[in-house]
Amino acid sequence: MVTKVQKWGNSQGLRLSRQLLEEAQIAVGDEVNVAVHDGAIVVAPAKRLRGKHNLRELVRQIPKGHKSEEIDWGGPVGQEVW
Repeated sequence: MVTKVQKWGNSQGLRLSRQLLEEAQIAVGDEVNVAVHDGAIVVAPAKRLRGKHNLRELVRQIPKGHKSEEIDWGGPVGQEVW
């Protein structure tokens, strides 16, 4: 895909086709990492945390017999109502 760097206000930007974004699995509003490698600008999806962890798997990792305890965070600081 060939596109142009365009001036938008005080910044510059590129328009990317919907097909290109779909192939890269990037949607409008997604965060991306932008870097330069060997003189090329590389745009990649930022690491996504959602969906990376499985709650059942995390619970299985809790040692058997583990006893959780209450933690005292101190008294109210602002206008908390307990």
